[in-house]
Formats: sequence, structure tokens, C-alpha cells
Amino acid sequence: MPRRLIALALLLALSAAAYILIDLKGPVAFILPYRLTKLAALMLVGVAIAVATVLFQTITGNRILTPSLMGFDALYVFVLTALVHTLGSVGFSALSPGVLFALNLTAMTALGLVLFGVLMRLARGDMVRLVLTGIVIGLLIRAITEFLQRLIDPNEFQTVQSLSFARFTQIDGVLLAVSAVAVIVGTGLAWHLRHRLDVLSLGQEAATGLGEPPASLHRLALLTICLLVAAATSLAGPLSSGGFGPASFFGLIVTAFAHMVTPTHRHAILLPCAALIGGIILIGGQLVMERLLDLATPLTVVIELIGGAVFLYLLLKRRAA
Repeated sequence: MPRRLIALALLLALSAAAYILIDLKGPVAFILPYRLTKLAALMLVGVAIAVATVLFQTITGNRILTPSLMGFDALYVFVLTALVHTLGSVGFSALSPGVLFALNLTAMTALGLVLFGVLMRLARGDMVRLVLTGIVIGLLIRAITEFLQRLIDPNEFQTVQSLSFARFTQIDGVLLAVSAVAVIVGTGLAWHLRHRLDVLSLGQEAATGLGEPPASLHRLALLTICLLVAAATSLAGPLSSGGFGPASFFGLIVTAFAHMVTPTHRHAILLPCAALIGGIILIGGQLVMERLLDLATPLTVVIELIGGAVFLYLLLKRRAA
């Protein structure tokens, strides 16, 4: 397993080097910092979504579920739409990037914690009921968002649309640093929980018998998931069709490949493997989109296409088993 992690780390380093050095023409003093900033943003988003998805699949006991299926991306678009609807396009444009980032990060984390807090009480420890209720609430959030979007001016709607997709072309350095702190804290919490997550992966009854109360671990894991997803989405936007598609497909692809590369339930191996694969996919995908396809196709479209195929494969494989 360590050899496979080393190989992934080398592949990530090669992808990063290729992204920085290929077609490095013009004023290097301007292009190099610009590419390094984008590279750091791609890496942060890839690691955050990958780690959050591994945690979510562990606490739900289901390898085809992801956090955005519960409405995390919908929360981002809802907050964005509500701000534009309340302030108008002029007032929204007057907000500084730092204020907007802080609002998104705080609102998404708070709403996510409230959402899961309510769901956990309603589910009473039943994770299947939690997931099904979360899906319904996610659909409700999307419906309310679409209703608000129909009420706003068409010009304001264009503002919402332009910010409802993942974008790595304009990354603020200060916001990148703040997001990096949030992601480091989140991944640190996930790493701290790695042994407890190994016990939980055996099943709730087995975990209880081994002295690991699932309820408290669920709360800590959900807090970590909220922080990671909120930081990544607030920095770059949702990795989906405007926050309404199966944005989860990126996390699904990453965790599926992580289980293939390192077929183990040990989170000390699975977490770094997923983080490395997440960075490789985003950096390599962005490299292909920018250098070879000249941004003719958004990266999210490719992610959804591949993710759909992976989702069907996992679903059919699970039924066959």
C-alpha cells in the first residue's frame, strides 16, 4: 500500500509540474504566479471533496452516496440566489470577495450543521432514513432556489448563473489562504478520526460493541464534512451543472478509484489515497481542458460524463453481488 501511495504522489507531482511548465510562454513573472495560484486552488478543492466523500460514505455505509447528494451544492446556489435577490445585482457586485467568501463559508457550514442536526434527530440513528430525508430536503432547497431565480431580473439571473459553476480562472490569494486553513483543519480532523472510522466501517452494531458510540462519531464526521465542502465550494463554486446536477460525481469517481487502487478499509491508507487521486483528477483534467481542448468543454461536463458511467458500474456491481 505505501508503494501505491508513493506512486500516486509522484503522479500528482508530475501532473502539477506539467500544468505549470507546459506552454509556459510570455512574461514568466506574471504567468507563473497565476498558474501556481490556480494549481493550489485545484489541489485544495480536490483534497477537500475527496476527504469529505470518504467520510460521508463511511458514516452512511454506502459507497455510492456523496455529500452533495444531500444538498450541499444546492445550499451554495441557494445562498447565492438569496443574496442576489435581496441585494440586487448592483448591491451584490459591491460586496468584496472576502465578504462574499465569508458569507458563503459561514452560511453553508451553519446551514449544513443545522440540516444534519435536524435530520439526525428525525432519523434517530437510522442512517438510511437520514439519507432519504436529506435527499428530499435537498430537492426542496433546489425547488426554492429555482423559485427565487424566477422572481429576479434576467440580468441578475445571469449573475447567479455565472457564479454557479466551478471556476478556477479568478482565484483571490487571500481567500485561497483562508480556504487552505479551513481545508487543513478539516483534513486534520479527518486524520484524527481515522482509527475510529475504521471501527465504524465494521457496522454500527459492531462499533457499539467495541465501545465506539456511532452517534458522537457521526456528529464529528458531519462537522468535518460541512467544513470541507463549504470551504471548497465557497472558493471555486460547485463541481456540477450549476449546483443542480449530480455534483457528487467527482467525489464518487475519486472514492471509486481509491478503493480500486488501495482495496482496504483502513482510513490511514484510504484518506491520503483519495486526496492524492482527487488532486490528480482535477489538475490533470484542467491541464487537458486548457492546453489541449482550449477550454472548449467545461471540466464539470467531463466529470459528470465519467461519473455517470462510474455510478452505473458501482450500482450494477452492487446488485450482482
